[in-house]
Amino acid sequence: MAINLNKGSKINLRKETPSGGKIYVVGLGWDPNTSSSSKPFDLDASAFLVGNNNKIISDEYFVFYNNPASPDGSVLYGGDNRTGAGEGDDETLIVDTSKINPAVQQIVFCCTINEADVRGQNFSMINNAFIRIYEQQTGTVIATYLLAEVANNETAFILGRLLNSADGWDFEAYPLGYSGGLEELVELYS
Repeated sequence: MAINLNKGSKINLRKETPSGGKIYVVGLGWDPNTSSSSKPFDLDASAFLVGNNNKIISDEYFVFYNNPASPDGSVLYGGDNRTGAGEGDDETLIVDTSKINPAVQQIVFCCTINEADVRGQNFSMINNAFIRIYEQQTGTVIATYLLAEVANNETAFILGRLLNSADGWDFEAYPLGYSGGLEELVELYS
């Protein structure tokens, strides 16, 4: 049964994974509040693979729609849903923990609104935003975090992260909002 995470809570993947798998899907989902904007909401998932200094270990370790795979093959971008229509995950990032470069100490999962300033959009206009992690092989959902409790006028969010720990990888609900979009996140981790 999936664990519903609260802000700041974390779980250990090794302890919570029934099959002992090492490949996980981090799914992001949302529903646009159609009364807030006449333009479609295009949210984009991304991941920063960072070292001990809280910076990406090289530019290629920023995974997003224009760089869909990390050099070590540990994180893959799953494609771009430009409307949020439909059930389930709108965007995914696939993580193979057995391939993560040893220099990586955490993987930060983010969601940004494409052209938020041009379209006059922010996360207060998004309904039912979530991040969840599940085993790729079995589809078993391990943990879910609903963003609704913290979303406001931000255009970018860090939703969660994987942390390298003595017991393997921990998944943490880690919501932090930013008003500078993707550019602010890139500056933060570069």
